[in-house]
Amino acid sequence: MNRRAWLAALAAAALLPWAAPPAQAADGPALTVDPSASRHAISPYVYGMNFAGEALAKELRLPVRRWGGNATTRYNYLYDETNRGSDWYFENVPGPAPDPGELPDGSETDQFTEQDRRTGTGTLLTVPLIGWTPKGRDYSCGFGIAEYGPQQGSDTQWRPDCGNGVKPDGTNVTGNDPADTSVPAGPGYVTDWLAHLTGKYGRADGGGVRFYDLDNEPDLWHATHRDVHPEGAGYDEMRRQTEAIASAVKAADPGAKTLGPVGWGFQSLTMSGLDKQTCDREGGDCWSNPPDRAAHGGVPFADWYLRQMRAYEQEHGTRVLDYFDEHIYPQQAGVSSTDPGDAATQELRLRSTRQLWDPTYTDESWINQPIRYIPRMRELVDQNYPGTKLAITEYNWGALGHMNGALAQADVLGIFGREGLDLAALWAPPGAADPGAYAFRMYRNYDGAGASFGETSVRASSADQGRLAVYAAERSSDKALTLMVVNKSLTDDLTSTVSIAGRSGTAAGRVYRYSGADPSAIVRSPDVTVGADGFTSTFPASSITLVEIPADGGPAAACEVGYAVQSQWGSGFTAQVTVANTGTSPVSGWKLGFSFAAGQRVTQGWNAAWSQQGSAVTARSLDWNRTIPPGGSVTAGFNGSSGGTNPPPSAFELNGAPCTRR
Repeated sequence: MNRRAWLAALAAAALLPWAAPPAQAADGPALTVDPSASRHAISPYVYGMNFAGEALAKELRLPVRRWGGNATTRYNYLYDETNRGSDWYFENVPGPAPDPGELPDGSETDQFTEQDRRTGTGTLLTVPLIGWTPKGRDYSCGFGIAEYGPQQGSDTQWRPDCGNGVKPDGTNVTGNDPADTSVPAGPGYVTDWLAHLTGKYGRADGGGVRFYDLDNEPDLWHATHRDVHPEGAGYDEMRRQTEAIASAVKAADPGAKTLGPVGWGFQSLTMSGLDKQTCDREGGDCWSNPPDRAAHGGVPFADWYLRQMRAYEQEHGTRVLDYFDEHIYPQQAGVSSTDPGDAATQELRLRSTRQLWDPTYTDESWINQPIRYIPRMRELVDQNYPGTKLAITEYNWGALGHMNGALAQADVLGIFGREGLDLAALWAPPGAADPGAYAFRMYRNYDGAGASFGETSVRASSADQGRLAVYAAERSSDKALTLMVVNKSLTDDLTSTVSIAGRSGTAAGRVYRYSGADPSAIVRSPDVTVGADGFTSTFPASSITLVEIPADGGPAAACEVGYAVQSQWGSGFTAQVTVANTGTSPVSGWKLGFSFAAGQRVTQGWNAAWSQQGSAVTARSLDWNRTIPPGGSVTAGFNGSSGGTNPPPSAFELNGAPCTRR
């Protein structure tokens, strides 16, 4: 190797301090946006999570939070007790009630609901269809070794007698008594539980629990809860139990929304749990003609289930299923792991989000066919029970602690909004400092002051969505156009033109970016100049970029308002408002106006003269802060009251002119 080649090699390996400058950005695919086309509302509920912590839920103004998973299938609110099924040796485990003597007050689900009330989040609880619930507040287990003999595994650390239900020869323990851990639970149990919940928190339309999942992954009960349900849940059982439990929910709280059948994944659309159990055992031709489906006219399970729900409404005049709810976890090797994997796995993770929508993408797993999951779910509803909404209450694309997982999560959230999903909840939410949390912040709080992606999806397309994905929406408060661009390339910065139809004039587009350059923050990047034809910009490799473009191609408002709820308790809260002058002339004598959306009231304020008429709030300057110089700001605040939900105001005016929210 000659000296020049040797030095070049050292530079490429970053071994010399003057390593060669990075290569120029590659040409990226053209992006096209048309704000007048494909307009539809984005449901705020697509930004939900399971079990999110309070601080993150508050920061994100989390719209919905689910209490779900295997343990919630068998939960007894009277004792605050769950059975963990196959997740943990089929054991009953007491919950976190601070004073068991006060139960059912103070149970895990009470605490869950109360957190949601503090953060203004819609609560989604799971109610049982399985027919069993823990018998008491104890540590009993389904497959005691003393009673059922030696087993391959046991809870050696805590309860050595609790086995895993598998004999030494590898066969399952059978013939055990469900009464070892559980007692029957039917519609009466659900009626009593909802009486407790509505008695404490009101009904769904009055600030109480809004949503109820009709159990969790019943097509896996024969595995996850085989100590009480060893046979797979079939078509008829699912119809019978759904009608019984859902009608009990509706009778107890008519405004509550129900979600079902809460299947585990793609296979749940075509097979019952009884089919899956049988075909897992028999294999072969069983998969093409499963027996339970054959016994029901060969109709795939989801079609049949939705038809039964429609028939029930036609007969009884009551809709007992509001959301068609199915889970999805990518089946491609390594994708849903917490470990990001090698470069090939990371590329597969980013590619695999196409299974949610793309008819040209063949799933790279045992499924080995196009899934187009959300359009497929919509077609099932349109054909079998029109008017039913769509939900995915568990999903996870993995690696939420890594930039690659954040990219996938941002892509998934964009897909959910564009494809018109109605509700979604991420399983195993990220920690507040994890990259996956920043994917949510890019949609819910990209500037740290509550600015969010728009609520009306508009047409956005990329010449290569697999390299550079784009999503667009209009925000109602200021009519700003918000663009989300995800560069899925692991190594290439991409320079692309962004064409925007129907614009005139020139405006400054604000740019906010999350990337590996600073994984601890969303960075306010230099503005882009947006002309009548759009703009050209470079999107760094493995990055998420939000571009905020003022409405109508005009200049940005000459003021910005930051609004933040600083603390919240019961029905009270404290909020801070910052008004910034972004113009070139002083603002002398200012009046800020905004309206509440959920009946909130200002009870006491400071640093301004506060008044309120109906939902409209006005804050007027005081003598000592009446002038805001160019580039300056003033801060005021107030204590307020709310009725359980506390969404921020969506629009602000300063001296009668619209003001941008930051």
